[in-house]
Amino acid sequence: MKDNDYKPKQLLTKREKEVFELLVQDKTTKDIAQELFISQKTVRNHISNAMQKLGVKGRSQAVVELLRMGELKL
Repeated sequence: MKDNDYKPKQLLTKREKEVFELLVQDKTTKDIAQELFISQKTVRNHISNAMQKLGVKGRSQAVVELLRMGELKL
């Protein structure tokens, strides 16, 4: 394998990233749940799991960290 073929493992799952992409569009938990066809509890679980991975204590801190890391775009 060539060095430039290496891709680091993604920090967030595809679904966690989708949830945060909708969060930065000012969507509510209810809006996100409806758009992704999942329950509001599942949305909250995705947010909580991502916050744990990032080592932050709130949604806004998670968004800031994901923006800083280049995982999210505004």
